[in-house]
Amino acid sequence: MELHNFDAIVIGAGMAGATAAAHLAPTRRVALLEAEETAGYHTTGRSAAIWILNYGPPDVRALSGASRSFFETPPDGFPPLAHRRAVVTLAPPSQAAHLASMIAEGAGIEPFPLAEIAVQVPVLRPGYAAAAAIERDAFDIDVAALHQGFLRTVQRNGVLALRHRASLIRRTDGLWHAETSGGASFAAPILVNAAGAWGDEVARIAEIPTIGLQPKRRTALIVDPGAHDCSAWPLVGDCDHTWYVRPEARRKLMVSPADETDSDPCDAQPEEIDIAIAIDRMQQALDIPVTRVEHAWAGLRTFTPDRSLAIGAGSAPGFFWMCGQGGYGIQTAPAAGALLACLIDGRDPGPLAAIIPAVDPRRLERTT
Repeated sequence: MELHNFDAIVIGAGMAGATAAAHLAPTRRVALLEAEETAGYHTTGRSAAIWILNYGPPDVRALSGASRSFFETPPDGFPPLAHRRAVVTLAPPSQAAHLASMIAEGAGIEPFPLAEIAVQVPVLRPGYAAAAAIERDAFDIDVAALHQGFLRTVQRNGVLALRHRASLIRRTDGLWHAETSGGASFAAPILVNAAGAWGDEVARIAEIPTIGLQPKRRTALIVDPGAHDCSAWPLVGDCDHTWYVRPEARRKLMVSPADETDSDPCDAQPEEIDIAIAIDRMQQALDIPVTRVEHAWAGLRTFTPDRSLAIGAGSAPGFFWMCGQGGYGIQTAPAAGALLACLIDGRDPGPLAAIIPAVDPRRLERTT
């Protein structure tokens, strides 16, 4: 087996691995290993992300806020990434108290008159919502452009090795060795586990404690809103996050039941019941007949037990985690990659130092 020496190995070429490798690449030669034929085949390639500051636990919000300037003013090598789109949250009577707490505790969330929503989204059913709120300071993210920009950065000072599943990982004489299904062995003093739903599997192969990652299936589908031009609509969903819709492909709507069904790591596929639930929940709020589903898909969003991220050193020398992004991986990617690089280099991460205890993977380590 041919041995290739690098300064760092990153396992997994989805968004987490791509941003980790890209932030290490300026000072290191990096090998980015991917089991599939294409980078980002699973979660990243199935994401339709929007940046929402008030989404997620405090560590996620800090990373999202720190990533904002990257999206709004991308560095050289990245095309425009951000496209403005407000987020409207509807509260049926049973969710009104929840909405009030969201407005009180959030940043930039303000009450929004139902009459104004009906102007922007004319299919809103009268009587569905008792109250609503809007976050005007949100934007769509061009996921493919962001991902490809990070991959190009890696390839300027490293390699992207597709169809190279790490089948044996061991540490010998101060180096991590990853033998792959592609018939090659890679060695480096640093190994970053960015394997998403397979993160705990990589840890087991490396014989270090796992952190209890749980993949959860999320379903989405595309429907035609008929005569309505939805291109300028905001993202619309309910306060308890049981459904949402957002414009997609100009005049289409993406609909999701916001499901979080526990799953093993796999090539996730949509189930008919989840598609039906998505349509039913949307139609309770929006008067949109659905004669057919144009496309449906599912992806895995992988969470840690406390739903904060896992970024930083593991229990073995030179082993680092970049996992547990859940539904927040795209909007936190630039700052998360920068934080990991600081932790590997021993540099001060500035204001993000405050969240290090919350994202430290060792808080979750399991020995069985």
